[in-house]
This record gives sequence, C-alpha cells and structure tokens, in this order.
Amino acid sequence: MLKKQTVWLLTMLSLLIVLSVYYMTSPDQDQVAFIEEDNQEQNNPAETETNKQLDTSDIMNEEGMDEHTVISEISTDDLFTAIRMEIQAERDQIKEQLSEIVASKNVSPEEKNKAMEKMRELQEVATKESILQQTIMAEKNYSDVLVRAEENVVHVTVKANELSKTDANHIMQMVRDEFGEIVVNVKYQPAE
Repeated sequence: MLKKQTVWLLTMLSLLIVLSVYYMTSPDQDQVAFIEEDNQEQNNPAETETNKQLDTSDIMNEEGMDEHTVISEISTDDLFTAIRMEIQAERDQIKEQLSEIVASKNVSPEEKNKAMEKMRELQEVATKESILQQTIMAEKNYSDVLVRAEENVVHVTVKANELSKTDANHIMQMVRDEFGEIVVNVKYQPAE
C-alpha cells in the first residue's frame, strides 16, 4: 500500500508535468492575460484590481468591453483536464484516509466496513462518470464532456458551440439512467 507521502509526491509530480507541457505547448501570446498599464491604474487602483479578477465567463460582448479589461483565456481542454485532475486528487486523498482507517488496528470492524463501502462508492462514482463522458462524447460527436458527481447533483459540461433542449434532456436522461433519480445540471462550454 502506498504511503500518504508517496501519493502526495506522485500527485504533485503529475501536476508539475501537466503544467510544464501546457506552458511549453501554449502559444506565446494567445493564452496569456494582458494588463494595460497606464495612468488608469494609478488613478483608480480598486478598478484595476476588479479587472484583474475577471475571467472569460464574466466578459461581455466586444462592444461592452473597455480597453482596460483583462482577458484571461484558457482552452476548454485544459480547463476540463485541470478539473479532472483536481477531482482525482481530492478522491485520492479521501481514499488514502479511508485506507488508513481500514489498515488501523484501533478501529472497530464496523468502521472498517464503512470505510471499505465508502471506497467502493468512490470508485463506482468515478466509473459512472467515465462511462457517461465516453457515451455522451460518442453519441453526439462532442469533442469533450466533463461529468462531475457531487452529493445531490451531477454536473455535465459539454464542449460544443450550442446545445439544444432536446440534447440537454437526452443527456439528463442518460445521467439518471446511470445514477438514478438525481438533480442533473447540463450546460455547454463553447468550443474554440
């Protein structure tokens, strides 16, 4: 069984590798935030700080933007990958804690059984998410799909320029077929 420090080290190394590849393969200026520095920053530092906190989901159409707005672009592939890695890291940490409970000699058999059941549930949820992602991508030829299951909600984000109500309802039904009666949140992320 892997020690907690080993799992942590492997997680950090994999994150370092992904970020290194991202920065090596990204174009020099296409995915970098630009900050227009001039007298505006000196005159109104609160506005400049607000602009720094904007991301692509907060940006209005081109006519509504002024020249001092910061635009931060991250491709949806990278965003989906980062979210998947974050979810996996959280689950790995939980599994490590549960493994420690199972391996402990000071824990009752009931607690060990609960820990084993929780580990099985985590694995089952991860498998269902993966199956749904692959099925949805294959069925409608989407370039990427992200499925995230939480306590009472399953979030599905599809990489597409648009998503019809019929497609959204079909995706909701697919999620309910896999997870049972649960709240499903379906949205789309425009493809680049």
